[in-house]
Amino acid sequence: MSDEPAVETPAYETVAAPRAPAEKPPAPVTPAPEAPAPRPRRRGPGAFTLLVLPGLVTLTTVAGFLALTGGLPDDWSPGDSTAQDAAPGGVDPSYGPWLRKSADACTVVTPSALAAQIDQLTGWSNAGATTASGPQGIAAFTAADWKTWGKDDDGNGRSSPSDPADAIMALGRQDCSLARQVTGLRTDGTVNGDLVDLTLAAYAVGTDAVTKAGGVPASAQTYLGEVKALFAKYEAFDREDTSGGGVLADAILAPPVTTLTITSPYGSRQHPLTGVTKLHTGVDFGAPRGAQVSAARAGTVVFAAMTTAYGNRVVVDHGTIDGKRLQTTYSHLSAIDVTVGQTVQTGAPLGRVGSTGLSTGPHLHFEVIYDGYYADPVPWLAPNG
Repeated sequence: MSDEPAVETPAYETVAAPRAPAEKPPAPVTPAPEAPAPRPRRRGPGAFTLLVLPGLVTLTTVAGFLALTGGLPDDWSPGDSTAQDAAPGGVDPSYGPWLRKSADACTVVTPSALAAQIDQLTGWSNAGATTASGPQGIAAFTAADWKTWGKDDDGNGRSSPSDPADAIMALGRQDCSLARQVTGLRTDGTVNGDLVDLTLAAYAVGTDAVTKAGGVPASAQTYLGEVKALFAKYEAFDREDTSGGGVLADAILAPPVTTLTITSPYGSRQHPLTGVTKLHTGVDFGAPRGAQVSAARAGTVVFAAMTTAYGNRVVVDHGTIDGKRLQTTYSHLSAIDVTVGQTVQTGAPLGRVGSTGLSTGPHLHFEVIYDGYYADPVPWLAPNG
């Protein structure tokens, strides 16, 4: 059956377990703002221009020469302009994993929608507010809203709206909360409309205004139009690295079920329950209810619990391959036969096929996560184990 959320939630939204099975994305390097605030009126060259700027120009020239001649360290300037130009919308490429991880918290919000919101809000400028209570960081959080949504998501010891990783994750939490609210309103017939439109409208004017209007109110139309006009600019963020981090899979995983009958492949699709088109992050294998689900490779169980979207879900960490972490996930199980911390061998029973969570029938939703990215599981699987 083809029935998971179009991008399910490795964040495990209904449990206290870590939000994503993948390794934490690298903390982003804050890029130079694309849309800087208006400059003050020119009053002639100051001390900086006369004394410091010539030195900076010289340093820049030397750095450029060294880069051309291979004289710089390999890890020099990960957020340089060349890397940024290659990313969707020209933003820092290290934002991509955080946008994807943040959007994984629900089935409505996409990475491109989050990126478009940030673009509309600040143009990716991380400039601080002029007052302590004003909007801060790339996602323009007020101090009051940050208390509700902000966390130290990148683990650097501080929770700050000026930290791009923290801000992206907080915006995703806020949007997904709004998405759940408007989904409930649409389900009971209180409002009508596209869930993405309703979510963005709720962000702009509040869920009360959406409820009163029975859909997207006129007061939210301008904001909605501006954000949606930017979706295409960032749509590449919706596509995961299907190369598995640049390393060939070479069929190193055993089949998780006896017969590999694919009912829904990896890739973009419209979710059969929510109607949202997003990345289907794994492969659905059709199998009868109660069929055994087995570990595809030896490893350690790092998650085993019920979630809203995935239903009963197990995540196995297989350690590193070529220095990059490999994990597999098994979802919609009717029963879980392992516990967190348990070591399993290839072929060991993990649970039973079921239809828990957002599902229309019994099957196994199987994912491969390599180096923090979803990968198409098929190339990783040996047909005969």
